[in-house]
Amino acid sequence: MDNTVIELVNLTKKYGSFTAVDGLNLKISKGEIFGLLGPNGAGKSTTILTILGLTEPTSGSVQVCGINSTSYPVEVKRKIGYLPEDVGFYDNRTGLENLMFTAHLNGIPDIEATVLAEQLLEKVGLSDSLKKKTGNYSRGMRQRLGLADVLIKNPEIIVLDEPTSGIDPNGVREFLDLIVGLSREKGLTVLFSSHNLHQVQQVCDRVGIFINGKLLGVGNIQSLSQQLFNNQLFVVEVSVSQPPKINVAKVSVAQLQKILLPIHGIRKISIENDVFRIESDTDISAEIAKILINSGLILSYLHKKEYGLDDIYYQYFEGGK
Repeated sequence: MDNTVIELVNLTKKYGSFTAVDGLNLKISKGEIFGLLGPNGAGKSTTILTILGLTEPTSGSVQVCGINSTSYPVEVKRKIGYLPEDVGFYDNRTGLENLMFTAHLNGIPDIEATVLAEQLLEKVGLSDSLKKKTGNYSRGMRQRLGLADVLIKNPEIIVLDEPTSGIDPNGVREFLDLIVGLSREKGLTVLFSSHNLHQVQQVCDRVGIFINGKLLGVGNIQSLSQQLFNNQLFVVEVSVSQPPKINVAKVSVAQLQKILLPIHGIRKISIENDVFRIESDTDISAEIAKILINSGLILSYLHKKEYGLDDIYYQYFEGGK
């Protein structure tokens, strides 16, 4: 059964001669947290506006829960909650009053709206501030209120566009934990747009690498690294020493090469700051550990190099991919 809730097919958006989004194809599944990662100006916000039905594509199509965003934008808005980078509230009203106003706009009866609003304020950690005017809220509190505001109409999808901008580190961590918890608890699909790779890596199930209007890669961190680095050598770093009873110099590169000679595929062994770097054609970390221990050496450290989002980001944005 197909559980796709957002589908973009050859989506293109041009402003005159400038192409903001260029032939974008993407499927996002129900319940996943999908990250759109790219620098400012990459086309992420334009893509989001098209998904929301707030701007029409030049060509291609957008389907949200099987509904065409261009043809039926109002129906799509009923399915999606949108949290922009800068949330607007009535500063002279309390957090509860702002939520009640949104509930009224969505046709929720007063009694039901009051209960729901108070539950959501507690969920996002603002129950102690529900009667405080939002003009006195901090940036982090406003984003939390924005999340409650998004959720009050019970959407199937929430779209977050740079939602942590301007929040302190502790507030960011709490906000991201809240997003993950809500997604898992309610089965919400989350589209998280950001240029902050560490935040994307922290919360997203899959990531789309976005630059110059093009989606250059899609997948989880492991699959993206395989796409980018499948021709790279495997690297294992180890730290070894002689047993205490052997009063000899430190293990040398030549000695390690001799010990590891039975292992096929080793390209190079080097050392820096007493840590050996072993480059090979395949992943031989388990073989290295076994043979070093059997040789009588003391293995105090072994680390297999794995490419994270930092490496992927550099490869795409700095490495000219």
